[in-house]
Amino acid sequence: MTGTVATLVARTLAELGVGHVFGVVGSGNFHLVNALVACGVPFTAARHENGAATMADAFARTSGQVAVVTTHQGCGLTNATTGIGEAAKSRTPLVVLTADTQAAAVHSNFRIDQDGLARSVGAVAERVHSPASAAADTARAYRLARNDRRTVVLSVPLDVQAAPAPGHAPVPALPDPPRPRPHDDDAARLAGLLASARRPVFVAGRGARGARAELVALAERCGALLATSAVAKGLFAGEAFDLGISGGFSAPLTAELIRGADLVVGWGCALNMWTTRHGRLLGPEAAVVQVDLEEQALGAHRDPDRPLALGVVGDCALTARDVLARLEGTTAPSSSWRTPELAARLAREGRWRDVAHEDLSTSERIDPRVLSRALDEILPAERVVAVDSGNFMGYPSQYLDVPDERGFCFTQAFQSVGLGLATAIGAALAQPHRLPVLGTGDGGFLMGVAELETAVRLRLPLVCVVYDDAAYGAEVHHFAGPGAPEVPLDTVVFPDTDLAAVGRGFGAEGVVVRTPEDLEAVRAWVAGPRERPLVVDAKIASDGGSWWLAEAFRGH
Repeated sequence: MTGTVATLVARTLAELGVGHVFGVVGSGNFHLVNALVACGVPFTAARHENGAATMADAFARTSGQVAVVTTHQGCGLTNATTGIGEAAKSRTPLVVLTADTQAAAVHSNFRIDQDGLARSVGAVAERVHSPASAAADTARAYRLARNDRRTVVLSVPLDVQAAPAPGHAPVPALPDPPRPRPHDDDAARLAGLLASARRPVFVAGRGARGARAELVALAERCGALLATSAVAKGLFAGEAFDLGISGGFSAPLTAELIRGADLVVGWGCALNMWTTRHGRLLGPEAAVVQVDLEEQALGAHRDPDRPLALGVVGDCALTARDVLARLEGTTAPSSSWRTPELAARLAREGRWRDVAHEDLSTSERIDPRVLSRALDEILPAERVVAVDSGNFMGYPSQYLDVPDERGFCFTQAFQSVGLGLATAIGAALAQPHRLPVLGTGDGGFLMGVAELETAVRLRLPLVCVVYDDAAYGAEVHHFAGPGAPEVPLDTVVFPDTDLAAVGRGFGAEGVVVRTPEDLEAVRAWVAGPRERPLVVDAKIASDGGSWWLAEAFRGH
């Protein structure tokens, strides 16, 4: 296929700098994938298109590079739609390179409205229109993904793929992504708010990744405490005044301090219902500021009766730097937060693992808090943690520490169960120097289990921790919680499954954990060669509904 449009599209993506390609190869994308591989782009074959899309999403999040997922036309694209929707809702820079039917193939079984499908889940629909425009069309899709942080579905019709490429089709040069500085007046107003605040808190989101140094310096100058949204966990790891995650996952002390803030500044953070507990985590008298690259994001999740005190359009790092420059040489801000006493209290009780609880363990089932605390001690600190969705998800999110913001991958914008295993694989390939760790429920693990073969084939040292309650625990606890009417739960409760045996059937190692003593097998695996994934089938005791679950269902 040398000299075809398929080759030109692949060469364009390779020269523009895509980091990795994931996909399931069918007849429609066969030549596209082979051309990408020939251009030197690493390719990982997944077992399902949804797994491939989620791997690409996770790779982009944890590497900082644009990734590609490639699919067959029609059904290949529909199989990937949930993963594409997750990436689109998360503003992941991702190119979905998909085949499409020829315009004349009106009766093809594969024919669907691919552009309409892409737009329906929040992605941008682009296509390669002709051989003459192929390089420009491909570069436009890549630029939208990289510079605008969008998930772009690039359809390449089969007849266009097979057509001869133009003789001279140079790859268009792309400008670097814009990094807008804040307006001088906005920087001055934010500096004034910080100077007068006595209890400021910074909440950094995914848009603040890469701005740690600037935000830490500004927080030190104005006496602010530091927190993150869930997707940015680890951004302030190691800081004495790091509160951890703001929102439904928050530890009691974190929630107490954020509620007591008189100024909350969201840096690249939507301050949505998850991060603010539907607004109840923010004190009624707290002034709220948002800093974001896009004006339409400012105040998007605020109650109209409680508007922002200030919205700043600007790059987080540049904004923090400009505000700090305005504070230098002025009277020290009046914050009373940063005291040795508070630092000691945060060190003593700032994490969920430090909060006392009744041990619910039995001889047959282990308390998920006991399990998670022990795993945090057993597993190497240099890790990348991926989390599936379900009642269990607060435990790996809060009990398993990570070294920085690239050590945590949280694909929860679509709230889909079953993305965790693929998330862990994509994150593992993006961070090969770290031990990949998955926290998942039995429902999510079985939903995406086909990708365990991918992890085994790649010889990933992946620890799959399955919080196994033999149920869709979120639904069980939501519909059978305290005060709820008695309802049948047969539809969300299942027979116990030996998931360790399932793992061994795929070629992984597997261990069933019912007591802390059973975790010695995990310790032995960590000490060993780690040549195959490890499935930890942890039979967990019922927690009656995890602490964050009620908050989650407020949004349903």
